[in-house]
This record gives sequence, structure tokens and C-alpha cells, in this order.
Amino acid sequence: MSIKIDLKIFLFALIFLLTRQIEIYTLLMIFAFIHELGHLFTGIILGLKPETISIIPTGFSISFKNDCDNYNKKIKNANKLALKKMIVAFAGPLTNIFTIILTYFYNVITKDLYFLNISLTLIIYANILIFIFNMLPIYPLDGGRIFKEIIHIFFGLKKSYYITNKVSNIVTIILTALASIYILIYKNIAILIIILYLWLILIKQNKIFNNKMKLFKLISQKDIEKNEKQ
Repeated sequence: MSIKIDLKIFLFALIFLLTRQIEIYTLLMIFAFIHELGHLFTGIILGLKPETISIIPTGFSISFKNDCDNYNKKIKNANKLALKKMIVAFAGPLTNIFTIILTYFYNVITKDLYFLNISLTLIIYANILIFIFNMLPIYPLDGGRIFKEIIHIFFGLKKSYYITNKVSNIVTIILTALASIYILIYKNIAILIIILYLWLILIKQNKIFNNKMKLFKLISQKDIEKNEKQ
């Protein structure tokens, strides 16, 4: 398994340091790593082989090798791999939910406000942020992946790409509008950086989407030509 590091992570760390939010950013990265372990262990349990783990400004990202056997078992308009991808995508946010629950009960049982000198409130807050961020229906965030695979299973691959892309664009635009209001009121530059990073992801995914649509169109044209020859 190879490891990739997005150098923009150092820019993010510098910005959070200058805005005196480095503590929460460090916590976010720690629990983002635990979040990713949820994806990793679930993928391994489901028989997927980890291929690459990437360290990115908003946490970590892991990719798995596709097993040909998963393509041979159909589930409605998709295959078994789509269901596995959906389960793996949800495993990360579920890890954050478990962390929040464990932290809460640790506080109830011990009556302590800190764990290893870290505020329990801050731990819960960090995991809530990671959960909400990752469950946004923006591809390739976990929420976007879950949404895409559900559409894939019921409506097919092409529609899953199309609908997921449109929803991702709409949600990002709405988030940008809401974040702009928040930034104007609270002058929080960290939110601005996160929104800009989301747009970078979206622009990249839009290019991938356009290429896939061209590929689908090309395949469709070839099928028409093949039928005409017959």
C-alpha cells in the first residue's frame, strides 16, 4: 500500500496556526485518521484490498483495489461492489459517532472533563465537525459516495454519475452562500479556506464527470453503429 501526501496540508496547518485554531485542526486530523481506520478495517473485512492512503488537508483518504469477482454479482442495476463501497463509505462517519458516544459515557462515568489533557467537549466537537463535513452529499466525500452508490444500485451507473454531479454542484453553491454570511459575521478565514478547497475538489470532479459522459456517449454511438451493421 502506497502513501501520498498533499502538500496543501502544510498551507492549511499554517493558516490554522496564524488564526490560533491549530489545536482544533490537530484534533480534526487525529480523529480524521481514526475515521479513515473505520474505512480501512471495514474494507478489509469485506474482502477489499487497500491500495493507496492519501494525507490531504481535510484529513485522510484511502482507495481500494477493485476485485473482478464483485462485478459478477448483480444487485438491481449495479453489482456487489457498489454495495461494498456504500458500506465502506459509511464506516468512517460511523466511527465518529462511536467516538462521540464513548466520549460522552466516559464523561458520565468518570465525571472528568478531560482525557489525556484534551477537553472532552473539544473531542465531541471535532468528531461532530468531521461527521457533518464527510456526510455532505458532495462527491467524493463519504456522503457523496453513499449517495452515488444508492443511485447506482437503483438507476444504473450513468445516472449515478449524472445525478451525483448535479447534487454536488448545488450543495456546494448553497454551502458557499451560507459560509459567506458566516465569514462576514465572524471573520473566520479558516471557513473560507475550506470552502475554496471544496471548490477545488468540485472543479476536479466536474472534469472527471465530463470525461465520463463523453465516454458513455462514445460507447452509446458504437452500440448504435454495431446494431445498424447487423
